[in-house]
Amino acid sequence: SAQKRGKKGVVMKFRKVNAKMWLATLGLLVVVLDGTQPARADVVQRIAGDAGGGQQVQLEAALGSGVLMAGRTERAYLKVGLTGFKLIEDRARPEVNLAIVLDRSGSMQGEKMRRAKDAALMAIDRLSPEDIVSVIAYNHNVEVLVPATKVHDRRDIKRRIMSLGASGNTALFAGVAKGAYEVRKFLSPSRVNRVLLVSDGLANEGPSTPGELGDLGHSLLKGGISVTTIGLGHGYNEDLMFELARRSDGNHAFAEGASDLARIFSHELGDVLSVVAREVNVRIKCSSGIRPIRVLGRDADISGNTIVARLNQLYAEQEKYLLVEVEIPASPRGSIRKVASVDVYYLNAMSQNKDRLTGDISVKFSDSMADVTSSRNEAVMVSTLDLVAAEQNKRAVILRDQGKTEAAKNVLMDNAAMLDKAAAEYKSPKLKRRARANRGDADNLAPAKWN
Repeated sequence: SAQKRGKKGVVMKFRKVNAKMWLATLGLLVVVLDGTQPARADVVQRIAGDAGGGQQVQLEAALGSGVLMAGRTERAYLKVGLTGFKLIEDRARPEVNLAIVLDRSGSMQGEKMRRAKDAALMAIDRLSPEDIVSVIAYNHNVEVLVPATKVHDRRDIKRRIMSLGASGNTALFAGVAKGAYEVRKFLSPSRVNRVLLVSDGLANEGPSTPGELGDLGHSLLKGGISVTTIGLGHGYNEDLMFELARRSDGNHAFAEGASDLARIFSHELGDVLSVVAREVNVRIKCSSGIRPIRVLGRDADISGNTIVARLNQLYAEQEKYLLVEVEIPASPRGSIRKVASVDVYYLNAMSQNKDRLTGDISVKFSDSMADVTSSRNEAVMVSTLDLVAAEQNKRAVILRDQGKTEAAKNVLMDNAAMLDKAAAEYKSPKLKRRARANRGDADNLAPAKWN
């Protein structure tokens, strides 16, 4: 173990995990003692590991503020981010195990069905002969058009897709469950295991609430399967499709028209084919006296002072993160307190090795508000405020569904005011766009405009 004091009082601790690799670790983050420079995300210490010459995910952990006010209990936000490494073009990508699940209910007749089939055919062309694919179609019944198989006979797979017609109701839950069943036939940690769902409607056969579909997604995540959902047109149940994707650590996309499907399929296949890490397990252990309160925007288990979360995959050059709200007890001026330690384990999709990243996060206490303000990490604060605003948006939707339109409008307008203020403080176009969207949503609550 070694400790080094860098510029502006930043204390950095480095822990060597094995003889071959220094892993990404972070100590006291963005502590500005002279109060003249605002903290920046690029000040955060990063160390990229190199396991035996291979590429490795980058770990970055930071508090919203590296300095807190002394002598009082404070709440702070801790961001633990993971960024996938860049793919080397001549390296073989991991094999894919993909189930394509297509809604063939009556509302998909005509152009929608034609475009959905075209997008599925394009996906077949993007896969390699050693990839696994299955195709499932559902209305009130579920049909396995192509059982899970290697992509050797493309002509036969395409012929079966082209035979699809549309009629009947929508058993969405059963369609996704059957897609997962086909994926499990060849489930392997060395493959990217994914269900890709396209639907334009509501689930009106079998389990049909966002909670039930979200629970299905969460159970699939535990088994190493993610679900990507594509909602087609304005009439689909966005809450349901979003929860299914979010809780399985998948993606959700909105296709306004049938012509958007090929573009979205192509984008999603690009993600699927660029997975660099799988089975990502994050463990954050808060130090004695530090109380974890909640995790924003992602499922996680909090037990005592430990937070555990699982991510199914990480794409090349993509960041995924956990944002944890913690309570930090009062500490004297000038003291430094360790807030948490972070452990990350994942399967490297390129090397097929189990890699590990570790880090420590600490904070300093001051009686100067100037020190606190100047130590703020703008990137962490913007991420935090974005997710806090999203929680308020969910609250507004619940109020509107309960018929409390005016209360929902007040929540959205208060949210917009908070976001405007934060956008100005942190010079964030993203928060400014969120504020504008909130005001538009508030106007859209009127019965004549509600969709």
